[in-house]
Amino acid sequence: MGQSCLVRAIWRGAVSFGLVNVPVRLYSATENHDVQFRQVHREDGGRIRYQRVCSIDGEQVAYDDIAKGYETEDGQMVVLTDDDLSSLPTSSSREIAVDKFVPSDQIDPMYLDKCYYLEPDKAAVKPYELLRSALEETDRVAIVTISIRTRMTIAVLRVRGGVIALQTLLWPDEVREADFGVLDGADDSPAKPAELAMAQMLVESLAGDYEPDDYVDDYEQAVKEVVRAKLDGGEVQTPQEEDDGDSAQVVDLLAALQQSVDRAKASRGEAPAKKSAGAGSSRAKVPAAEKTGAGKGAAKKATAKKTTAKKTAAKSTAKKTTAKTSKKTTAKKAS
Repeated sequence: MGQSCLVRAIWRGAVSFGLVNVPVRLYSATENHDVQFRQVHREDGGRIRYQRVCSIDGEQVAYDDIAKGYETEDGQMVVLTDDDLSSLPTSSSREIAVDKFVPSDQIDPMYLDKCYYLEPDKAAVKPYELLRSALEETDRVAIVTISIRTRMTIAVLRVRGGVIALQTLLWPDEVREADFGVLDGADDSPAKPAELAMAQMLVESLAGDYEPDDYVDDYEQAVKEVVRAKLDGGEVQTPQEEDDGDSAQVVDLLAALQQSVDRAKASRGEAPAKKSAGAGSSRAKVPAAEKTGAGKGAAKKATAKKTTAKKTAAKSTAKKTTAKTSKKTTAKKAS
């Protein structure tokens, strides 16, 4: 297994064939090293964020109002409820059930999908080695069924590097047929013997063994070199995140967490917690001034200043009114 101790098992169960039961753990055998780029603002490097907006009314949609929909071939949308989804066939079986052992050359590589390694429990090493040896000596693979993430799928067990590997298979309707009309008349004009001989000579001149380490992802290396050069040259930006965007995300996260807690309590028959005003709404934002203790103090000072300003304005208005009344009284006496 080599690196099995560096990753976490994604599945635990047992391989069963006949009366033999082999407890195993499942590990991902591959990982994706594709270069991942982020969409950013060219001017300041800020991340481009997307909102959940309804295509009909243009309104932003909260997590609680999002459902799963199935679009038909003619463009109609069928909304599925939680009850609909719960009625679908799911499986939580922890068994890798062997259906049959077939010759390895009967499995078209086109059907092979994701690959995993099987590691036996310490107490199951002997039956694990027995199954591994049987597959190698008979040059066969085991057709099995396994439930991964609640969905039952078909897979094969084969030996790779002294370890039993499980590789899921695509369903027959997931493999497309190659139908190119341009090749329909190719057999009517076969290649000449001299052309075939020359083609075979070319193949022989390039013949060799496949060594995976001979091939390198030069694109990934080139991207890393460009990034490293920009870092060394100080060409890096640290975008400033806006408070409004962050607070909206915090509210959405809190709403999602609250919903998860309520569902967990409901499953145990407990009453859900009461929601505070504005909770669960993506439009309820926490003012930036109230996020920290310093912000609260600044808010109190601002309120005090406003109150003082109002009192001063009221006194000024009272003085002006008294002055006007005094003038009118003096004028009447003079007349």
